[in-house]
Amino acid sequence: MPVVRSGLDVLCASDFAPLRDRRVGLVCHPASVDARLRHAAELLAGAPGVELRALFGPEHGFHGTAQDLIGVGHADAGALRVHSLYGSTFASLKPTADQLRGLDVLVIDLQDIGTRYYTFQATMLYCLEACAEGGVAVMVLDRPNPLGGLAVEGPALRAGFESFVGPHNIATRHGLTMGELALFYQKHRAPNVRLEVIPCEGWARGSEFERTGLPWVLPSPNMPTPDTATVYPGLCLIEGTNLSEGRGTTRPFELVGAPWLDGAELARRLEAERLPGVRFRPAWFRPTFQKFAGQDCGGVQLHVTDRANFLPVRTGLAVLAVMRALSGTRFAWRTEEYEFVSDRPAIDLLFGSDRERLALEAGASWRQVASAWDAEEADFRQARESALLY
Repeated sequence: MPVVRSGLDVLCASDFAPLRDRRVGLVCHPASVDARLRHAAELLAGAPGVELRALFGPEHGFHGTAQDLIGVGHADAGALRVHSLYGSTFASLKPTADQLRGLDVLVIDLQDIGTRYYTFQATMLYCLEACAEGGVAVMVLDRPNPLGGLAVEGPALRAGFESFVGPHNIATRHGLTMGELALFYQKHRAPNVRLEVIPCEGWARGSEFERTGLPWVLPSPNMPTPDTATVYPGLCLIEGTNLSEGRGTTRPFELVGAPWLDGAELARRLEAERLPGVRFRPAWFRPTFQKFAGQDCGGVQLHVTDRANFLPVRTGLAVLAVMRALSGTRFAWRTEEYEFVSDRPAIDLLFGSDRERLALEAGASWRQVASAWDAEEADFRQARESALLY
């Protein structure tokens, strides 16, 4: 039996009383399931006194089939309309007044990965703002933060660098659940929204996801396991370069490399950095899609040996710096349009400013770059205190 009940499980146990006699919209994805793997859409559609009127799908779609950066159109799921919250324009990321019309409450049930640039939390923020404008209440069904929720890590986001992968100034690894983020965003971005959070029961900060007893359902196509989630806050930074972050393999974000890299040398250099809680194994892989599809890449696989002490954002920065140095002139920052932004490199959007990129280009070590984060992490720890539920 699970030792933790998600917000959806708690709602089910109440026989859906908070939603009785209300017209409901639901924002969900494949991981929106209860402990018995029943989907939230199925449960709300059959709940007594609940009128489920509309479904909303975030990035990757309601069924979670689309890869990253691929727009998803509106569709139907049985008798219900599925409104896409990830289309071909920035405006598509936010529910429209027409889509919200006739709803009393918008229920949000999304498994997050505890990382600023994992876009489901941005979708929630935009929903909060849209519902505040439209007079629709919001209910967030909370879920555990699979990174444990204790650590805060990474740089602040500076004004002018906001995007879908950084809609507000929170730490890269923010340490909040979706319910706590909703409370934080209500305070800072949507004070007029009528918000109710259904907390998890039995979850404590620092708990590994595997100890919750809840099933892991991949919330997006490249998030297959909790191990992936563990490394994602740092290794997603590789996405902002021409190096492979392991998409197109069975170990995305755990495998990184490029056709010109020597995996043994890369592993040796990274092992010499003595990063806490992680080892680096030389690896060769052949992506089936995206960067270097069909080409053999040399690189490393990250093996996290101690999650409690592992620092994913600093590790990702170190991996980026070493891979960049070994790549020489073959290295390049990603410059094509990224998450609807075309006037800034993707890496600046991921870091939250151009500070880190410019420092690396000027010859700073990754430790020198990360030293600027300490004060910003302390500031965010203090800023998030009033939103903590656990």
